[in-house]
Amino acid sequence: MHRKLFIPGPTEVRDEILKEMAKPLIGHRSKDFSELFLSTVSKLKKVFYTENKIFISSSSGTGLMEATIRNCVSERCLNLICGHFGEEWYKIALSNGKNADCVRVEPGDGITPESVREKLDSGSYDAICLTHNETSTGVMNPIYEIAEVINRYEDVLFMVDSVSSLGGVKIEVDKLGIDVCLTSSQKCLAIPPGIAVCSVSERALERSKKVRNRGYYFDFQTFLKFYEKSQTISTPPISQIYALNKELDYILEEGLENRFNRHKTMAEYTRKWALEHFDMFPKERFWSNTLTVIKNTKGIKVDELNKKLAERNMQISNGYGELKEKTFRIAHMGDLQLEDMKELIMIINEILGL
Repeated sequence: MHRKLFIPGPTEVRDEILKEMAKPLIGHRSKDFSELFLSTVSKLKKVFYTENKIFISSSSGTGLMEATIRNCVSERCLNLICGHFGEEWYKIALSNGKNADCVRVEPGDGITPESVREKLDSGSYDAICLTHNETSTGVMNPIYEIAEVINRYEDVLFMVDSVSSLGGVKIEVDKLGIDVCLTSSQKCLAIPPGIAVCSVSERALERSKKVRNRGYYFDFQTFLKFYEKSQTISTPPISQIYALNKELDYILEEGLENRFNRHKTMAEYTRKWALEHFDMFPKERFWSNTLTVIKNTKGIKVDELNKKLAERNMQISNGYGELKEKTFRIAHMGDLQLEDMKELIMIINEILGL
């Protein structure tokens, strides 16, 4: 029996998309694949709001986080950390032998433009890494305000993990001056996991040329070589690219502004319920529009709630890591609709007697 997912990923995938993945395969060096690649990339540029090159990777978003570090950090990077996934990017930098520092805030708090400015004024950094939407804490960082600060420092590349936000909220890559913006398939883009995409600026490509030990699989210069032939470095997950291309049609037909407004409406509905019966975990300034992290003020057993929800073919998420049972998470991203959120909340109310 299918269990509807209200978790931070993977998200719900429509039957139409699953059927698209059953199409016969084609050769990844064929003209047919190049046409599929070009079609997908042209649509992704609209979702990214960019004229930059778009690279497709047969990896998770984490793979492109590592690619970004290997290609874009010359001397030292600054990692902006407000939860697990920001911390992960920092660890990736260190494990690749890069000099890296961080701005770290308490769980539930977000990154402020002031803290970024203070660090960049030192002149110590040539790259900065931001997790836009932190699914471990429900924090969505103020990317437009942060970008305004970063863009004052000409030699600093701006890299953004938008894995759980792109396609659910507006991220205007070119307007924001983002040099690498990466995301993966299983969040707001609403297709199965296993593929990641990123936009890469000319500045980032120029930096990449000068950085040593970029490796091969995640070398932006190798990506570029194959991109110019409308292909990928190695055998891509063709079925998922079929799915992504089809889903992008759906996204663009819905209309990007309509999609962003739908995510906002679902978030507001979920937050209203959370504030009525529990409390929000993140500070109000940083509330996310793609998932809600709720403070477990009633001390409910989240695992028990999820067992009851499973009987109704639904699933939410417990808190992440040390926040397990202290919080719980309800995602409202991808192709979920307000009616789905209303049904979920109604059933939770019945189970908990609220």
